[in-house]
Amino acid sequence: MFVAPDPGRMRLRNSARAVLGVAAAVALAEGCGLSQTASITGGLAALLALFTVLDADVRAQRLTTALLPVAGFPVLALATALHGVPLARDAAFLAVVFAGVYARRFGPRGHALGIFGFMMFFVTQFLHARPGQLPELFAAVGLALVASGAVRFLLWPIERRTPPPAAPPGLPGTGLARPTTRQAFQATAACAFALGIGQALSDDRWYWAVGTAWWIFVNTASRGETLVRGFRRVLGTVVGIAAGLLIAVPLHGAPAPTAALVAVCVFGIFYTAAPSYSWMMFFVTVMAGLLYGLLGVLHPGLLLLRFQETAIGALGAALAVVIILPVTTHAANDAWIQRALHCVRACTAAALDRLAGDPDADPAPHAAELELLLGRVRMALAPLVHPLSPLRARKARARQVLALLDDCARDVRGLVTVAADPQASHDARLAAACWRVEAAVEALTAPGATTELATAPHPRPAAAEPALAHLHGLEHTLVALATPLRTDPRAPLVISA
Repeated sequence: MFVAPDPGRMRLRNSARAVLGVAAAVALAEGCGLSQTASITGGLAALLALFTVLDADVRAQRLTTALLPVAGFPVLALATALHGVPLARDAAFLAVVFAGVYARRFGPRGHALGIFGFMMFFVTQFLHARPGQLPELFAAVGLALVASGAVRFLLWPIERRTPPPAAPPGLPGTGLARPTTRQAFQATAACAFALGIGQALSDDRWYWAVGTAWWIFVNTASRGETLVRGFRRVLGTVVGIAAGLLIAVPLHGAPAPTAALVAVCVFGIFYTAAPSYSWMMFFVTVMAGLLYGLLGVLHPGLLLLRFQETAIGALGAALAVVIILPVTTHAANDAWIQRALHCVRACTAAALDRLAGDPDADPAPHAAELELLLGRVRMALAPLVHPLSPLRARKARARQVLALLDDCARDVRGLVTVAADPQASHDARLAAACWRVEAAVEALTAPGATTELATAPHPRPAAAEPALAHLHGLEHTLVALATPLRTDPRAPLVISA
């Protein structure tokens, strides 16, 4: 968690900005005289706006933030209106689950709006909000979005100076094979299971099971990814509950220390989200305990119930991905590895054009996309490299693939740096090296390809030729990738022919 790469200290800056944005939202709600329930709702709305709005440019982020009430307010009104009608409330909640997951097909904006809508329904259950509280809840959410937006787009506009790379599109498919459609059915079934069993366990806190099932399906693409994510969520919750017993319970809801610790948790959620889902869930669980303390309902038995409901939600997600329209880990890692390799080839070609004197050629966007794709590859291979995986041979090969792809990324970053140097000149040997890299990628990714990778790549050039050195590094790494990717045609890690 602490040694994970943080280029440009983006995670650190985003985390600090999140604390500032959430604090501003809560302070504004308190300053307007809103109730504690409304202030907590506003703080959560600000956290969601800063956490889920991930469009590729600032203008799109502003529009998505402005559209959050369009998704959130109707759901908030529906959830409060149905608070005393359990059957209608449950049916409406499942409909929100399906619509929220299905909306992911519309890209980052649909993803953010779907999460925000779901969480508005969730927060009304968490706070037991009533219809009479609806006006101040609307006011709190509106103020929170204004405050967090001001911090994000005016006070600390990180993305304006360092635009975030566009998230890689999801895996293709049509009909029920489309990932968003399949996941909508899976998540709805998992949440229905969690809702039923969760309510049998507790009439008041069943929503934790539904929330667990929902969040496990965020940013997962295969059966293995979902199962690993469920395990990590339960692990983070268990550790967070233990911390809550030592930290949140003794505070008895004291406002000042609770607010300070909630700020620490908000920072931890944002800082650990990318490198460690378990640690992110640790901070989420501790924060939930602190909020329960503010509401005056926290006790050790409630934290135990939190664990039980989390386990139910994780079980529901596991059953759903195994039974309903399952996608194997092989299918997911195969697709993401191929896309990463194609991105390596595109970046290499753009760098060569830039070095040849084309001012419009820019390898930097391809390099940024490669970093995101490698993140998806790591997620896809997580089930194979998990410490509890019994498949030792596949685990070793998966780790080898990850290490070699990281080597590719390092050489790509170096190549981009060289290409950006206006003094860098074109060397005739660069074209030949680039063609060998492209051929190596083609041999690894082309359907039905029989091309053999070179077994003896060209010798590495002298250190005085940095662009050529990076191209040769890519060539050597791609040759090495042939071994783990094509060792056994029946192994799930092999790229299909």
